[in-house]
Amino acid sequence: MATLIDSIPFLNTLRDSVFLTATVSDITNLTPTMRRIRFRDDRLKQLAWKPGQHVRLQVGGLLESALRWHPHDALRTYSIYDANPDLGTLDIVMLDHSGDPGRPTPARLWSSGTAIGHRVQMTHPQGNFVLRDGVPYHLFAGEETASVAFAAMLRSIPDDADVYGVVEAATAADHLELDRPMNRVERGDASAENSELLAQALRELALPDHPGAAYLAGEARTVQTLRRILVDERGWDRRNVRTKPFWTPNRRGME
Repeated sequence: MATLIDSIPFLNTLRDSVFLTATVSDITNLTPTMRRIRFRDDRLKQLAWKPGQHVRLQVGGLLESALRWHPHDALRTYSIYDANPDLGTLDIVMLDHSGDPGRPTPARLWSSGTAIGHRVQMTHPQGNFVLRDGVPYHLFAGEETASVAFAAMLRSIPDDADVYGVVEAATAADHLELDRPMNRVERGDASAENSELLAQALRELALPDHPGAAYLAGEARTVQTLRRILVDERGWDRRNVRTKPFWTPNRRGME
């Protein structure tokens, strides 16, 4: 469907210089609450990216959102689940967040309406939430939203590298498959906000007596708590901890 921005040649050209355009080529359920959406296009061939990075997907009209004074409604951030520059494909995973069904978000509307063959726009891969080189081991902690980035990062870690981690999900079925074993915890009907379950799992995780590199992602307050555990309780230097707050309740536009 054509949008207002499509009718303005200058803005249309500017958009095409900033965004990648691709086609939805496959939609697959990975868990009961997570769907992998694959995009394909020649412009995705030889695309430079690092595991852990994200794209900003256009889920609404850019100009229309700006005119409503809600420009953040048009874009949503998604970790890259996988990409194949040889084939020109890029995968994201969309999580079916709970929420008020009477007030669907732009991302939920986009997700429910998208289908194979639809054309989409997204930014180039970006972000510094990537693996550190030359570290004694890697540590991961987060919930479902974090596990998408973790999946890409873990695939790129050499088999002989030491990896530790804790991942939270609502139920055992909601855990995304990862290439390395992680301590898994399930919160049931409890909220993922400021998760004490995940915090306690990190406290109890057996780690070497020296720091490695940590990657903490997910709900913002939980990420802050996890970092405090490593820095204040385990004596890690903050520079050894990389964080990525993806969401927090009642706040939009964190990215």
